Amino acid sequence: MLVTADAGPATSVGHLWLANFRGLGEIDVELSSGLTVVQGANGQGKTSLLEAVGWVARARSFRNVTDALLVRSGATEAIVRAEVTTSGRQQLFEAEIRVSGRNRILCNRQPVTRARDLHGLLRVTVFAPDDLTLVKGGPAERRDFLDELLAMLAARYDAARSDFERVLKQRNALLRAGVREEEARFTLDVFDEQLVRAGAELTRGRLRLLERLVPAVANAYETLALDLRPITAEYVSESSPVPLAAADADTIEDQLRESLVRRRRAEIDRGLTLVGPHRDELHLMIDGLDARYQASQGEQRTLALALRLAGHVVVRELAGAAPVLLLDDVFSELDAQRAAALVRNLPTGQTLLTTAGALPRDVVAERTLVVRDGRIEAVSP
Repeated sequence: MLVTADAGPATSVGHLWLANFRGLGEIDVELSSGLTVVQGANGQGKTSLLEAVGWVARARSFRNVTDALLVRSGATEAIVRAEVTTSGRQQLFEAEIRVSGRNRILCNRQPVTRARDLHGLLRVTVFAPDDLTLVKGGPAERRDFLDELLAMLAARYDAARSDFERVLKQRNALLRAGVREEEARFTLDVFDEQLVRAGAELTRGRLRLLERLVPAVANAYETLALDLRPITAEYVSESSPVPLAAADADTIEDQLRESLVRRRRAEIDRGLTLVGPHRDELHLMIDGLDARYQASQGEQRTLALALRLAGHVVVRELAGAAPVLLLDDVFSELDAQRAAALVRNLPTGQTLLTTAGALPRDVVAERTLVVRDGRIEAVSP
């Protein structure tokens, strides 16, 4: 069974205060509990508003940039404050994002020292134009997608990922330095066992998540594309001669351990860890064909949307409440049919949607904000 939400789910962000975040100046804005549309020309700061909400959830940018780049040019720090409603309880998130030195984060006026300590405060699902890389990009894109969903569901998986990345870094450093002395071989044995424990926990989580996720992806793809062809997936690991499934969860540790023994000579020769979840691949298939190489761009884009929708649905079901939807200029890359299908099937809950142009006619906003020159103004209904 997939271990899930061990903290109360978040429902919405009410009030948001920003200062010197990206190109935005002093921002004081109220968000709708339903759909808020954020309008403005390109380069005015629409995405930055969504990025700030995402930062509350993850304590990092969903655009994968360093924190220093989030601080407005000429400033030394950016401020993010948000009122978050979690299980009917209002909580206050405050952060100082610094160009240099450690960030300062408070939740309900109490210091937060690790991002995972915010688990359950706020969950977000991000739709963005570059989501095509989920299907068209390399294996790391799909691994990160699974791990982000796992981190939203339970802090233990976020901890397992951190532990694995730490021991992987240490193990690679030892391999690069050379394993010649008895002490180095002993240290490598210790790292092997740590890698097995953390790596197995992460892999088990991915497999159990896929058991729930793949049927939801297939359903979302059919809904968006009106296409009945089957959507399937294979989780391929260096530690197994055949694709892994949730039924293999109990044997993952043994398989990893055996693979490390088998590949040790090759790893020492190359100075690199060749076995573990950091090298696993998720193959997505449409009607049995690898979507990365054999699907059209329209099919790939629809599959990417289906992955996001399915992830949102699975988190909602397992965590008990829907994440906040952040739709960043998503309709600009869709044809009329897929845009209309997405609008019809957008999940309920709080949604922030950015646009530089016209929206599909069925989009009805509860609140509209206009971003111009780093300022935000509400438009009267």
